[in-house]
Amino acid sequence: MVEYDPHRWWSYFHYLRGSMVKEIVGRVLMCVVWSAAVVGFSQHVRNVGVAPTVHTLAGISLSLLLVFRTNASYDRFWEGRKLWGGIVNETRNLVRASEVFLGKTPLYAPLVHWTAAFPFATAAWLRGQQRHVGPRTEPLPQGEVTEVLKAQHVPLAVARRMTAVLDEGRRQGLYPEYVQMQLDQNVQLLVDYLGGCERIHRTPMPFAYMVHLRRALILYCFTLPFALVDTFGWVTVVATFVVAYVFFGIEEIGVEIEDPFGTDDNDLPLDTICQNIQNNLLALLPGPPSRESPGP
Repeated sequence: MVEYDPHRWWSYFHYLRGSMVKEIVGRVLMCVVWSAAVVGFSQHVRNVGVAPTVHTLAGISLSLLLVFRTNASYDRFWEGRKLWGGIVNETRNLVRASEVFLGKTPLYAPLVHWTAAFPFATAAWLRGQQRHVGPRTEPLPQGEVTEVLKAQHVPLAVARRMTAVLDEGRRQGLYPEYVQMQLDQNVQLLVDYLGGCERIHRTPMPFAYMVHLRRALILYCFTLPFALVDTFGWVTVVATFVVAYVFFGIEEIGVEIEDPFGTDDNDLPLDTICQNIQNNLLALLPGPPSRESPGP
């Protein structure tokens, strides 16, 4: 994710990173070249101008479609951020609550490390990356780590290890069954948040909506010069550039943020969130504290 100061304007005017320029430059240039060809043909061969009424009405409808597209994508982006905020909170709650019962036992450290591994496993799973449970797995039994990495669903396997540690605490008589159920409720919520992220990741925008919007965008932008050439002449090229840049840019923003769990410039900073969770949790173990990290 690109970090920026919302109070600064001109400092970011020339930024290319995260601005969608690289993604849409080909489409926009095609519209510009096409508009120049239309203007040249209209002025030197045969007038091809048409009344702008249809484009005016179509532009209104297209604007509404683009607004719906970006709103739907941002809803997915914000819901993803809320789900990861829930992961931050529940990992803290689990370790905080279990410290009362396990803090002075050998079970506490494995629970903390498995809990810290859960966000890393979830992020890697959502991104389709190599199976990963974080950089701090040395204190955990390597046999269990290897078994988790071989599992069909790595984050779920990590959650099972967390539940197994809690169950072992109950077996050792450190707390009764109802306390185990309360502690395991945090693990259940983590799995619920994981499922919410998977729902967003595996449910793209409906194909019919996407293809209709893109067809409408192409038809509108490539026929726009015919509606402008009689009024603007060669300025039609500039007008087409502005309209194509705005419309294609808005559509591409929707594409960029509809699945916020990747590694694009505008996706959620999952690596930072996972590292913050790990720092927060490992700081609760006996030993030198880790550096402070921001909240969810």
